[in-house]
Amino acid sequence: MDKTLGILAGVGHLPVEVVRGAKAAGYKTVVIGVVPGLDEELSKVADTFYSTHIGKLGKILDILSKNGIKAVTMIGKVTKEILYSEGAIVPDWQAVKLLSSLPDRHDDTIMRAIVDKLSSQGIEVIDQTFFLQVLMPEAGVLSKRQPTMEEMEDMDYGFSMAKKIGGLDIGQTVVVKNKAIMAVEAIEGTDKCILRGGALGKNVIVAKTAKPAQDNRFDMPSVGVATIEAMIAAGSVGLVVEAGRTLLVDREKMLALADAHNITVVAKQAKKC
Repeated sequence: MDKTLGILAGVGHLPVEVVRGAKAAGYKTVVIGVVPGLDEELSKVADTFYSTHIGKLGKILDILSKNGIKAVTMIGKVTKEILYSEGAIVPDWQAVKLLSSLPDRHDDTIMRAIVDKLSSQGIEVIDQTFFLQVLMPEAGVLSKRQPTMEEMEDMDYGFSMAKKIGGLDIGQTVVVKNKAIMAVEAIEGTDKCILRGGALGKNVIVAKTAKPAQDNRFDMPSVGVATIEAMIAAGSVGLVVEAGRTLLVDREKMLALADAHNITVVAKQAKKC
């Protein structure tokens, strides 16, 4: 069995965690950073490190081929905001060809097309959580503070609404207060959604879930210290995530920060259909 893992890395600490988990399992790691602003530690822990852009699909494929990569995982934040922002990188012809073949530009549509492209090159895209099982929380209250009855009602409502927008492939996060939606995540990402929701109503609840048809090869929901920092700035009092289907990055630091600001954090089990 080939023990070399390719890692297409986005923003955040999760790519570092994947490298460590893969190396502990005996894999050699070849990391390709595909966006600016990567964790500074990533290039140090990887066995081999390259830096390019998500729009340079041809270069990414060349690097994988050069290193004989047959299995990759895609991990870390890569938002469409990068592609749509002013001054964004110009995609190469392979990326243009891929994008022009799509019926829409939904996240899942784009990511599945990339998975199919890699598969056509003999490269398997593996489950994002394969090396990160320890980061997924069990059901229950994770923080020191228990939610109030009113907060729990908002968490239940927000959880169900997050599932619905996830089913539409819009986003994975909603901000609610008194069973009213203050903000829905779209292209701007989780943290900005939280800040926008907090601007409309303090003491809000943040709910983040996996999509009903979540593909574990990409876009597994994650929360961490930055999430709590955004919640503090927004005046949020509680966070609910999906048990067993959310990655908690820097769990101890995240929960310590939540506890220090009296924020309740709950992992909720989704109902089986």
